[in-house]
Amino acid sequence: MIYRHFIAPPRAFTQFSHDLIRHPRLSSDAVRLLTWQLSLPDGAREPLSRTAERAHIGACAFTRAKRQLKAEGFVHERRLQGPGGLWVTQQLVSSVPLNAAEAAKLLAQLPVQPPSAAVSPQVTPSPRIPAVGTPTLPTTDGHPRKDLGENTSHHPAEQGPGQRQGQGPEPSPEPKQQPARQANPTTEPEPPQAARDFVAALPHLSPDLRRIPRGMHDELARLVARWFAADHTPATIRLHILRGLPDDGTPVHRPGGLLRHLLRDAPPAPEPAPAAQQHFPVGMSNRLAALRECEGTHVQATLFKPTGNETHCRRCLNSSP
Repeated sequence: MIYRHFIAPPRAFTQFSHDLIRHPRLSSDAVRLLTWQLSLPDGAREPLSRTAERAHIGACAFTRAKRQLKAEGFVHERRLQGPGGLWVTQQLVSSVPLNAAEAAKLLAQLPVQPPSAAVSPQVTPSPRIPAVGTPTLPTTDGHPRKDLGENTSHHPAEQGPGQRQGQGPEPSPEPKQQPARQANPTTEPEPPQAARDFVAALPHLSPDLRRIPRGMHDELARLVARWFAADHTPATIRLHILRGLPDDGTPVHRPGGLLRHLLRDAPPAPEPAPAAQQHFPVGMSNRLAALRECEGTHVQATLFKPTGNETHCRRCLNSSP
């Protein structure tokens, strides 16, 4: 049981509605930010970021609180160009939710004032000190002129037995230009669509696989294609991946690298056991024992009741070409 003892303050207080304090969709930071703003004097022009700094609200919490206040209609913003060409952001904070039309009507009645803080050096240019002398224009080609009278980049060739003093060597015939050979890079074959679909559905298999980089999808699809080529079914591949995930709550920071490690080697698929020799958990009903897991590409494991020895459900059989 809880008891409350409340004494009304004689001065410096602000009245708030209980609906505002107990708002179900506003966090504690959002309510604190809003009540702090409403408690300021009438002439105060303190921005929301300064209020969050004074209230010791972090950057991420402030962004989340401001987004909640704007979504519920307690905060509205507009950006317009004020005197001198400076852009000013006006913020309207209200104790009741306002729609866009009501907020625009109130903001239109407010005067556009330039920011009170000093203009940063990026806006106001600093006084320039003139350079000594007259300005010189750059050359037209943009490169320094090269003295063609001397070239010391190559050493002089040694004189041959039939070469006279002061004469250069006889010009050798220019070699015939060989046709350039066209490079033929080896490209890996594109993975089949079934392997791509399997990789695209991996984020639904486990929360640890939700952040697979898009740039690794083709590489992982090629690895999955090797498992398909080794007669592995999608169900066995999913089971192999789930067994390789940590089961002690350790977060997976690089799911793409973990999948590359798990799918790097594709062992030969085990021979399927006959249906009569399949072992089912103790206590399973006859109805569940008659079901079989589809070997097609599904987001989650899909069970179906076979009529014979088929390994795919009716949906996969109908969608196959």
